[in-house]
Order: sequence, then C-alpha cells, then structure tokens
Amino acid sequence: MANRQAAAPANDAGTDSGKGTSLNFKVDPEFKKEFKGFAVAQGISMTDLLREGYALSKKQRQK
Repeated sequence: MANRQAAAPANDAGTDSGKGTSLNFKVDPEFKKEFKGFAVAQGISMTDLLREGYALSKKQRQK
C-alpha cells in the first residue's frame, strides 16, 4: 500500500511566494488550448485562472 501524505492547506490569500510545486493532470489538448487562450485574453496566468476557478467552485459548493 502506498504511503500518502496529507496535502498542505492552500494559501487562500492568493499571494505567490515564488515557490511552488507541480499540479500534474492530463487534459484534452483542445481544452488546454482554450484554457490558455482565455487566460491570455484576460491578461492573467493559467495558474491564476485555475486558482480563481477553484475559489469560485469552492464558494459555490459550500452553499
């Protein structure tokens, strides 16, 4: 059985300390292209778009 560690709590303040770790998962190439294009059009990084989307989803699901 694999040894698993609990994930560290996310920084909800949205500040980036310059340090980070990879979040690796597979997506369809077309989704990646659309996601990246949307982030560029909004003038934000893909990481910031992911964080914003996560925050919105978390808020919606906690109702």
